[in-house]
Parts: sequence; structure tokens; C-alpha cells
Amino acid sequence: MEQNQQEQIHQNMQTGAVPSQMNHGGHELFDVHEVLTGTINTLNLYTLLRQHIKDPELKDILDRQYQFIQEEYNISVECFKTGMDPSKPTQSYKMKQGNDFIYGLKPSQPKKPIQSVSDITDECISSLMLGEVKAGASLKAMSTLELTNPVVRRVFADSVPNCIEMAYEISLYQNKHHYYQVPQLAPADIQQMVNGFAPAQSQPPMSH
Repeated sequence: MEQNQQEQIHQNMQTGAVPSQMNHGGHELFDVHEVLTGTINTLNLYTLLRQHIKDPELKDILDRQYQFIQEEYNISVECFKTGMDPSKPTQSYKMKQGNDFIYGLKPSQPKKPIQSVSDITDECISSLMLGEVKAGASLKAMSTLELTNPVVRRVFADSVPNCIEMAYEISLYQNKHHYYQVPQLAPADIQQMVNGFAPAQSQPPMSH
């Protein structure tokens, strides 16, 4: 992301020149508020969950994700207020997990809501974390389509792959502990589905 960009002046048909800090459409203001409030909720939930984690690996995932989400939040707030490039460039989240899923189902107890805080488990905590970052990915992707400010749009767009990476990290952790099980179709069914499409060959349709 470029630093020290020249301020770009936009135009409003009724009021004239629009400075960078006012370069936001109405729909954008509501969407950004929703995204930033959602991010605060994620950080708050991570703070509440941390004390209940038993597995050091899960605690490490939570801590690394918390720091990254907080930094992204601060960058988003800064460029939303100024309308210009933030003082720090956006980063890419790097997970520690390998990317090998274990396929198949292992017998397990049916899931049900906990009855008290003392019932909370690492499975429950990691599931709550996964739900938060998946919701963040969806909300940021949808909101980015409505943003007019080019800097806020780019920051939010950059954030979507980071949400995806964090969700993938948590799901891999869950899969390793059999919390997130992945069934497969029979090999013949997989083969048929994989081979169900062929490349397009024709030229683009010509107008008459």
C-alpha cells in the first residue's frame, strides 16, 4: 500500500469538493460501522474465552489471531477517519498449522448446548472462534462491494483473505482433535463429480 499519497478530491453534485475524511457514501458508513462493531465483538469474545482454554496450542492460536485482528482493526479505524492510506501497511496473516485434513468420521457424542460456564471445552471455544472469523469474512466481503472510499475498500478487501486463513487455521486445529470431522463420498462418486466438467472451447459469442 502506498504511503504519503496525495489527497484526492472528489465531487458532490450539490456541495462541491469532498475532502478525504468525508469521502464516504451513506451505505458505506452503515456497513463500516457494522464491520467495526463486529470486529470489536470478536476481540471481546476472544478475551472472554481465553481464560477457559486448556490446550496451549489453542491459546497460542487465539493470542496470535487476537493481535492480528486488533492491528487490522486499528488500521481500519484510522483510514475510515482520514479517508487516506493508514500509517502502517496491511499485513497477511500466517498460520502455523499444516494444511492436511484427516477425512472420515469417528464415533462421537452428539453436540448440545452447555448448561453452565464450567461445561465449556476447547471444542466449544474453537467452534465459537471459527464462527466469529467466518462471519467476519462474509461481512467484510459483502461490505467491500458497497464501499466508495478506495482506501477503506482496499483495507477491507485485504482483510477477507486473512479471515479465511484464520478460519482455515481453526478448522485444521479442530480436525486434528476430531472436533471438525470431514466425511467423504465413495471414490467412484468423487471421481464422477471431479470429472463432471470440461473446459470451454468456443470463442466468445459474436454480436450480429
